[in-house]
Amino acid sequence: MKAEVINPFLESACHVIEQVIQVSPSTGNLGVKEISLIDNHIWIQIGMTGQMSGDIVFGLQEQVALRMVSVMMGGYILTEMDEMGQSAISELGNMISGNASTILSNQGVNVDISPPKVIRSVNVTQFAQKKALSIPLMMDGIGELDIQVMIS
Repeated sequence: MKAEVINPFLESACHVIEQVIQVSPSTGNLGVKEISLIDNHIWIQIGMTGQMSGDIVFGLQEQVALRMVSVMMGGYILTEMDEMGQSAISELGNMISGNASTILSNQGVNVDISPPKVIRSVNVTQFAQKKALSIPLMMDGIGELDIQVMIS
C-alpha cells in the first residue's frame, strides 16, 4: 500500500472539518495500524471501487463523535448516539469521501464510493482485524479522528 493513497482523504478531511466543525485539525504521524474492536468507538466505513478498491474507515471515540455531531447540529448537545447522530456522523464521512473521490478524479484516478456504514462497538460481535494505513487528525477541544485506508 502506497502512502500517497491517504493524501486525498487527509486533504478532504481537513477541508470538510474546517467547514463543518469549524476547527482546523492538525495531523499526527502516518503509520500502519491494526484496526480492531475498541470499546466506545464508532467507525464510518466507506467502500471504494474502480481504479482503487478497498475500504476507508474513519475511527473515533463515541464522545468525539457526539461533540462533532453537536457542532454540526448548531450546538444542540447530544448525550447519546441516537439515529439522528448516526445519520450526521455518517454524512460527515460521506462528505469527506466524496470530496476525496473528486480529488482523485482530478488526478485521473476514477473511483466510485459506497454509502457510508456506521459501525458502533456496542453493536459489533465480530470485527475483522485488518492492517490499514492510518493518520490521526487532532481537533482542539473535540478530540481525534483516525483516517484508516485499506486500498489496493
